Amino acid sequence: MKQSAAEILREYGPFADVERVHGVSFDGNSVWFASGEKLNAFDPESGQALRSIDVAAHAGTAYDGQHFFQLANDLIQKIDPGTGQVLATIPAPGGGGDSGLTWAEGTLWVGQYRERKIHQIDPETGAILRTIESNRFVTGVTWVDGELWHATWEGEQSDLRRVDPQSGKVLEKLDMPAGMGVSGLESDGGDRLYCGSTSAGVVRAVRRPR
Repeated sequence: MKQSAAEILREYGPFADVERVHGVSFDGNSVWFASGEKLNAFDPESGQALRSIDVAAHAGTAYDGQHFFQLANDLIQKIDPGTGQVLATIPAPGGGGDSGLTWAEGTLWVGQYRERKIHQIDPETGAILRTIESNRFVTGVTWVDGELWHATWEGEQSDLRRVDPQSGKVLEKLDMPAGMGVSGLESDGGDRLYCGSTSAGVVRAVRRPR
């Protein structure tokens, strides 16, 4: 396993009226983050806040190219980005103990926080298709270039880890600075991993090693 210190490229925020970040996503242009009762967008180049959607947003956020998927307590909501309307809901696999959320391979991937698991689920029914075990609390999950990454937070220490999507074996680990918790994780499809903060209204960009 490769292990190194996380290289933080940039910090965005703190954003007004945001106490902490619950989930992070990327639509190809804007970074979106969940802040409890809103989904918020900002420009990753300028850092400027762009718009927000009034919707329950209690944990992970995902984008499939057309719609947002947003954890809200024990449900996953499918949201129209243009209108903010909730189009459908499915049960969350953790029954409210869910954390990260991402879209890959035509399915949703959901972190289960204290259960230390990641579930691949059917986006129409919520049926669990596969489960991967972790050995730490899961706080975010993302895919990029066929790599599965997830964030952890336990004992006041967070890391970002690349894992084998079949076995869950840790292949690479990026250690965040002490006390800098990660809640929500999303790739920009390139060399940036966007990380939500557990203790402030900020999002951090971390370099993804090549």
